[in-house]
Amino acid sequence: MTTLEQAPAPAADDAPAGRPGRWARRLLAALAGLLAAAVALGVAQLVSAATGPSTAPVVAVGDTVITLVPESVKQFAISTFGENDKIALVAGTLVVVALYALVVGVLALRWRVVGVVGVAVFGVLGAWAAASRPAAETLAWLPSVAGAGAGVLALLLLLRPLTGAPVLPRTRQPADASAAVGRHADETAVDRLRQALGTAGDRKGLDRRGFFLTSGAALGVAAVTGGGGYLLQRRFDVSGERADLTLPAPASPAPPLPGGADLSGTVEGLTPLVTRNGDFYRVDTAITVPQIKPSDYRLELTGSFDSASTYSLADLYGRDDLVERDITLTCVSNEVGGGLAGTARWLGVPLGTFLRENGVSGDSTQLVCRSSDGMTIGAPTRSALDVEDAMLAIGMNGEPLPVEHGFPVRMIIPGLYGYVSACKWLVGIEATTFDAFDAYWVQREWAQEGPIKVASRIDTPAPLRRFPAGRRPIAGVAWAQTRGIGRVEVRIDDGDWLEADLSPEVDADVWRQWVLPHDFAPGSYQLTVRATTADGEVQTAERATPFPSGATGLHSIRVIAT
Repeated sequence: MTTLEQAPAPAADDAPAGRPGRWARRLLAALAGLLAAAVALGVAQLVSAATGPSTAPVVAVGDTVITLVPESVKQFAISTFGENDKIALVAGTLVVVALYALVVGVLALRWRVVGVVGVAVFGVLGAWAAASRPAAETLAWLPSVAGAGAGVLALLLLLRPLTGAPVLPRTRQPADASAAVGRHADETAVDRLRQALGTAGDRKGLDRRGFFLTSGAALGVAAVTGGGGYLLQRRFDVSGERADLTLPAPASPAPPLPGGADLSGTVEGLTPLVTRNGDFYRVDTAITVPQIKPSDYRLELTGSFDSASTYSLADLYGRDDLVERDITLTCVSNEVGGGLAGTARWLGVPLGTFLRENGVSGDSTQLVCRSSDGMTIGAPTRSALDVEDAMLAIGMNGEPLPVEHGFPVRMIIPGLYGYVSACKWLVGIEATTFDAFDAYWVQREWAQEGPIKVASRIDTPAPLRRFPAGRRPIAGVAWAQTRGIGRVEVRIDDGDWLEADLSPEVDADVWRQWVLPHDFAPGSYQLTVRATTADGEVQTAERATPFPSGATGLHSIRVIAT
């Protein structure tokens, strides 16, 4: 018998003893869907190396999720995961994609069209998410589309070994050769139709060896394209150009710190006065950090200025009025006692001077600050003009701004929460009014203006930690930018308020450390702290969530002395 005349191997239906279980086939089909998704993501990652990191499907979808989810969900994510909220979002997105791919794989085992449509939907969503971003690149949709195409091909190839060649009943060779040819053609056509519709899936055999070989190839493609895309995306990285920059000397350096201003060296567990760049909190909506080459940077002034103007980074570095100041920043999402606050030594262009020399209109009530990723921050024009240490920051703790903190330029206005004052990756300032435009957070019903509330926090002892009874310090930090801290008090259980010792004041814009030594007998204690501003405002005990204008209430913890 020739090769063409050999009878097909016994079908699954014809050989019950060798027939794979239905659930085994479904399990392998689910794995096929998962591997197809991996191929799709890998190819998309590779293509995004040409179109930009933010165009990769997972990043694009994640950015869209951040934009669309209710504020309560965002606040929950920040309070639960802190600065790891974006990692949690990406991980969650990948889990959803994996579950979706498993289902698509199982359905496609019987209905190929469902698998094709399922992968196509994945591509359409990714393309839409990437193209709808405020600062979307021209070909932002391409990685998702290319990835979906690769995913469809991978899925179909992975499913073939699970169904094998169609099984047809053996018939006697007709005497009329032409009739045999016609019958063979008819059966082939019917078989192809069955395969196209997916109706013959249960009548086919399983080629385990072919499946695992194809799976290995798919896994290799996913690894090579995904890893290659990741490596190629490093060409967007600007850390090298940033490292080559030399910060200019300030015309007005920061005053030297008074003696004893930082007590963290003598009080274990107390937050340092100045926060290291690597430890500084980061809260923003950017899953991938914008990468702006210093030579490409442009800051555009539009709206109610005397005329539209554009500044390069060299223009800002070359100014002769740069100032250096110690300033504490706080995120509006910070819970009572939370860690979304930090102090750094900032270098920048005096914002009020800069705006006046460009002829900002007296009718302007809002500066719409635009980030390179499309984010808009609405800052009160009056605060930008009148707050003494407001600046366009270019340096942080003696080095150019870290990329994740806004390199090459960000805005800082002391006394206001970051969502209305601290635009990172700043590329545009439009002088307008609050009536004319709602910035990103105001569109989501956060307060239009966000003055920082009086805050205080207990750093040590740590809550619910046991420590030896005896004398030990209760210590922490307190802040009220532009007003300064005048007094901090601590209450132990339901006792009287006891005044703590304050570190020397550096500036009204900088938090102050406080310490209250106390003799602890064995037992459990409730510690509560409150601060009073230099102008006499006592921190309120009324509890409020961060939304819509910042948290209020007193930080209180329970500790145990043994």
